[in-house]
Amino acid sequence: MQETTTTWSLFGRISFRFAFIYYLIYFNPLGLISGIPGMYYLTEAINYPFDIFIHWFNDNFLHIRKELVPMGGSGDTSYGWAQLFSYFFLAAVGALIWSILDYKKTAYPKLHYWLCILLRYSLAGIAFTYGILKVFAMQMYFPNMSQLATPLGDYLPMRFSWLFIGYSTPYQMFSGFAEVMVALLLVWRRTALLGALLAIGVFANVAMLNLAYDIPVKIYSLNLLVASIFLVWQERSRLLGFFLQNQTVAPSTLYEMHWSKKWQRIGRIVLKSVFIVLSFGLGTYNYYQYYVQFHEENTKILEPIQPGMYHVELFVKNGDTIPESLADSLRWRDIIFDYNGSGSLSAQDSSLRMRYGRAYFSYLPDSLGTQLEWRLSSWDSLPVATFKMDLPSEGKMILTGAKKDDSLYVVLQKLNRHFPLTERQFHWISEANR
Repeated sequence: MQETTTTWSLFGRISFRFAFIYYLIYFNPLGLISGIPGMYYLTEAINYPFDIFIHWFNDNFLHIRKELVPMGGSGDTSYGWAQLFSYFFLAAVGALIWSILDYKKTAYPKLHYWLCILLRYSLAGIAFTYGILKVFAMQMYFPNMSQLATPLGDYLPMRFSWLFIGYSTPYQMFSGFAEVMVALLLVWRRTALLGALLAIGVFANVAMLNLAYDIPVKIYSLNLLVASIFLVWQERSRLLGFFLQNQTVAPSTLYEMHWSKKWQRIGRIVLKSVFIVLSFGLGTYNYYQYYVQFHEENTKILEPIQPGMYHVELFVKNGDTIPESLADSLRWRDIIFDYNGSGSLSAQDSSLRMRYGRAYFSYLPDSLGTQLEWRLSSWDSLPVATFKMDLPSEGKMILTGAKKDDSLYVVLQKLNRHFPLTERQFHWISEANR
């Protein structure tokens, strides 16, 4: 092991104590084996006391928000920031107490080894999870028809970035392969330094995207970046000597540990194998199944409705015919029926799911093709609108029914709307800017 006989500086000892406590809390070691049946609940049970402390610390000191919003789709909620500051506080207090009680200790080579192991495997598992998802082009999806029909200026930066990456499957797969490579290199100690260097590049790009496009994973991505820098920093002498001083450097001993007993050597192999199977093998299998299921479901046509954009030729509400006008945000102008029962309309309708200027719904025709129900989402049991559906000719649809307290009579005509972006154009020779 590295630094078994050297004396660390005072700053080095104190900063190590802080880092050890912080990362032990942030990267819960049980998270590495949470995929084993029963271990997930043990991990949650250990996190429960921290959750109580986070709320108490916020109520009495931080005051970020009276009611903390839990983390869900966003990792930068008020709870996320309270959690970060709470972990900082616990690590700082723990390092202070540790420094007082253990002031005679001059170095922590064994704890240093285990901390680096924890960070290596945590980063490897996280990088592989995100990477394999991108390899299957499943983290960012290709824009659907409703998104293609939304004006660019209506999007918020995060959704814009999601569509930018989701548009290009090759680019998303390329970034995914880079993250998978980080994971594979970090798992093996001979390539761990190369993996950590690549991790800095990968997570710096992710963190910059999150910061530049206001993607709410800033806390998490910055923690991954700092953890990668921490691993590289442990090898700074070798890196500086090789790259800047043109010196011959000795092989790394950072991850060398002498296992004197046979069960320790066998246990090490078994634990690594379990990690690889659960994180890499099982992860790949699950995401492949998800990939197959997703593409089967999202190319499904719900007969007799043909997916596409429909112009609202006639809109009668409660007996009044409302003329089409760009100044009227309540009048329906077009409706998109996408694949697999997803739909949206161009209007301000708070009874539906409003996103980026369009009102979203899920639709379901009956088995006879004469009745159409709209729901807020596909898993809702009750419809928000029920229509009698008439298809008098090719591409024409007449809906008669009620939505909430309004009676509606709507005549739709399918448009031959073409979105050039769906062609995924690529040219080796470009005589002019497109």
